[in-house]
Amino acid sequence: MTEESRKKPNISWLIEEIKSFPLKRGVEHCGETFYVSPFDIYARCPHCMSSIKLRSFSAETEIEDIFDAVFEWMNQPEALLLVKERQKVLKEDEDTEQL
Repeated sequence: MTEESRKKPNISWLIEEIKSFPLKRGVEHCGETFYVSPFDIYARCPHCMSSIKLRSFSAETEIEDIFDAVFEWMNQPEALLLVKERQKVLKEDEDTEQL
């Protein structure tokens, strides 16, 4: 393995995208806006009941695909425990920084 192949990709932009990822997605249809989970692939318009595709299945990766990969990882039996432990540490760090 060459030194070049060992280099880690610069993903600092991705971390900022994840930190600022919205908790809901506004969908405009039938002249109105309604809100759904940002992870939904489809939504149903509450006015006309049409099914609306929200995410693409193109060759291009979307940030939601990154979340899906993490969610799949979290389906492992011990993963949720690891996540909860890390969340606790992050919360403690945040509380310490606020002092």
